[in-house]
Amino acid sequence: MSFTTDYGLADGFVAACHGVLARLAPQTRILDVTHQVPPQAVTAGAAVLAQTVPYLPQAVHLVVVDPGVGTTRRGVVVAAEQGLLVGPDNGVLLPAAEALGGIRAAVELTEPQWWLPQVSQTFHGRDIFAPVAAWLARGIAPQRLGPPVPVSELLRPPEPECTVDGDAVRAEVVTIDHFGNLQLALPAERSPHRPGTRLRLHAGPVTAEARMATTFADVAAGECLVLADSAGQLAVAVNGGSAAERLGAGRGLLVQLEPAAT
Repeated sequence: MSFTTDYGLADGFVAACHGVLARLAPQTRILDVTHQVPPQAVTAGAAVLAQTVPYLPQAVHLVVVDPGVGTTRRGVVVAAEQGLLVGPDNGVLLPAAEALGGIRAAVELTEPQWWLPQVSQTFHGRDIFAPVAAWLARGIAPQRLGPPVPVSELLRPPEPECTVDGDAVRAEVVTIDHFGNLQLALPAERSPHRPGTRLRLHAGPVTAEARMATTFADVAAGECLVLADSAGQLAVAVNGGSAAERLGAGRGLLVQLEPAAT
């Protein structure tokens, strides 16, 4: 089983979910993808999970980035070609399901016999999603958990902005990693710029010079670069530093790239 949330590690939320899983499915190995998805950041959580699951063994994937907890939003199990995903129907599951070979079916979680006896309106990760994931890991068929949901009705995450107009790129920052690298919404293969190209970068009110590169050391320490990251997305980085700090950038910021004037 894999486990991904925006719970952070300062509180007991992750441990409580691990406890439920350990009690209901003690033989199940759990791989924590991350619990540092920014709070309520569905698009970022979806991206992190989709970029990770291809490298994991076939599994049940428990995902809780759930700003709509306690509302009428559905809890679902999504069956992909190479795994099962459990979590809220808010878009966080679908990119990972597609990365796992495509969506085969989905069910809504409506049968409380598979949940904890008492359900908090603010902690469905512990009380609904974790127990359901544990039962799935033990071999329960998804069809026993509730009625089918047409795949066409499953919600998708918001689409981040991403355009290429000639040699000008405009793309939204989707995720920021531990090193301060800015992952953009544009697949690197769509970039019109080749390695070595000098670029002018606009990030909000900040303008900087950068160079298209293949790795960090292609530029001097402290300089900005743009490259294909390990997930194949275009990313902005600083060799030996943090692009997020240098540019004052956060998720959702629009970054513009164009060739620098010669």
